[in-house]
Amino acid sequence: MNRRNLGHMALCMATALSLGLPLTALAADEAPDALIKRLSADVLTTVKGDKVIQGGDISKVIALVDKTVMPNVNFRRMTAAAVGPGWRQATPAQQQRLQDEFKILLVRTYAGALAQVNDQSIQVKPLRAAADDKDVLVRTEIVGRGDPIQLDYRLEKTPGEGAGWKIYNLNVLGVWLVETYRGQFAQEINAKGIDGLIETLAARNKTNAAKG
Repeated sequence: MNRRNLGHMALCMATALSLGLPLTALAADEAPDALIKRLSADVLTTVKGDKVIQGGDISKVIALVDKTVMPNVNFRRMTAAAVGPGWRQATPAQQQRLQDEFKILLVRTYAGALAQVNDQSIQVKPLRAAADDKDVLVRTEIVGRGDPIQLDYRLEKTPGEGAGWKIYNLNVLGVWLVETYRGQFAQEINAKGIDGLIETLAARNKTNAAKG
C-alpha cells in the first residue's frame, strides 16, 4: 500500500475511531445505516470545530473514545477476531490486557490524522439487508479533495441491555482492519505466545507515547 493510501487509511480510521463524539443517546431500534450516517456527520462537525482534537491531543482523544466510542463498538469481538485462535487460550486477565493495548494502539496510531479533517463529507450508500438481518454491511465514502475514499462497517445487532447495532470491523480502501492485524498478531503469538504479543503491543504503545 503506497504512502497516499496509508494517509487515507489513517484519516478514515481516525474518523471511524471518533464515532460517537456527540453525547446523544442511541436508539436501540435505530437502523444501522442511519446510525452510521448520523455519527459520521456529527463527528466531522465536531472535529472541524475543535482545534484541540485537530492538534492530535491524545489524552482528549482517548477520553472521548472511552466515554463515547466504546458503547458503539463490540471491541471484545474485534480484539478476539484480531488475535485469532490464541484468544481462546488466553486467560481473562490476558484478554483484558489485549483489549486495552489494542485500543491504545488504534487510538494513538490514528489520532494525529484528525488534524487532516477539513472539508470532507460522508455519503452512506443504500443498505442491502433484510429487515430481520442481525449482521449487516454499511458502505460509505468519504468525499472531499481527490478521489472518494471507501470506508465500510460491519455491524451486529445486540440484544438485551445496551441493545442496538455495534461495529465490529472496518474496511478502509478494501482492507479489513481485523484481518490486517490478525496476520501481524499471529506472527507474534507463534514466536512469543500471548504474553509476547501483549509485551510487543505495550512496547509499541510506550514508544508512540514517547513520540508525543
